[in-house]
Amino acid sequence: MLRLNWTWSRFGGLGVDNLYDALALRCRVFVLEQGPYLDPDGIDRHAWHLLGRDADGVLQAYLRVVDPGARYAEPSIGRVITSPEARGTGLGRALVAEGVVRCAAAWPGQAIRISAQSHLADFYGSFGFARCSDDYLEDDIPHCEMLKPAPKETP
Repeated sequence: MLRLNWTWSRFGGLGVDNLYDALALRCRVFVLEQGPYLDPDGIDRHAWHLLGRDADGVLQAYLRVVDPGARYAEPSIGRVITSPEARGTGLGRALVAEGVVRCAAAWPGQAIRISAQSHLADFYGSFGFARCSDDYLEDDIPHCEMLKPAPKETP
């Protein structure tokens, strides 16, 4: 598996190169592969952005974590993406694991919610997310809400 260098930044701290690369990768997959929709949805300004670059500086993985209250009561992970070239290498698992760790550090003791593509429910389930809705269409793709419960406090 490729080793990635992670960058964790608020929208205003991304800089133009990181922002451009993130939007280009998102458009490459979410718009060109999955069908047209408006990817910049106004939520990016209310989120942390996790970027994973390889040793050559190429963006290979990305997700955003939306602040609690901006979309859901809980922080929510979304726009989870790996480059087409990196698929099947385990980078998706590394990306989600890193995102969960960053959420726990930013919002300790809180649950995490996602709107997952339904066919990926088992993948997210392996990180402790449980389906908490029926399927619904989001951008013409079946999705479901999933929740990773807040960690239990130890006495």
